[in-house]
Amino acid sequence: MNWPAERDLPEGRHRLLKEFVMTQIDRKPTRRRLTVLAPVAGLAAAAAVAVPLLLGGAPAYAVTKGPDGLIEITINEAKDPKQLQADLRAMGADVVVDYIPQGKKCSPQPRSSHFLSQDEAPLAVFPRPKGWEPTEDSEPGFLIDPRVIGSGQTGVLEFSVSEVGGDVVAGVWARVGEGPIADCTLVDTTEAPLSH
Repeated sequence: MNWPAERDLPEGRHRLLKEFVMTQIDRKPTRRRLTVLAPVAGLAAAAAVAVPLLLGGAPAYAVTKGPDGLIEITINEAKDPKQLQADLRAMGADVVVDYIPQGKKCSPQPRSSHFLSQDEAPLAVFPRPKGWEPTEDSEPGFLIDPRVIGSGQTGVLEFSVSEVGGDVVAGVWARVGEGPIADCTLVDTTEAPLSH
């Protein structure tokens, strides 16, 4: 059988989609889920791994700082980004946080005069180090390492939330920028909201 040629996808995106589909095959359809796509690849790619999170009955987000300095962020609902930003800053993470709804994107782009590569400043931590694996009872989130943010730098966390087949999917873009970070002004788009 001849399969249709795969569409050109950004680096890592094919793996992301495959992992997302596999999580959907095994899940029970009794509860609505928010799936967070945590970043792990290059500046232009929104490559990620799918982490399912439950919606409803929980605060909009939770943050936990470990003794190793890593911070776990669990997003349950796309609201209160400035409070999440304030809470992360109180934990020592100099970051800006923005939520970007479906059909929108941040403008201007790029928001920094220079973003460091994931290799230079791995703000998003993946795979999870030993001791940070979620348990069966925990709601998994994603990890950031604020220690990679140097003097004169700011971490940028952009969350994009959209409906996909009855699920809510949140894509996460995490980078460290040099100099000031431009405010996010939401503008209409037909492109992927986290395409940088």
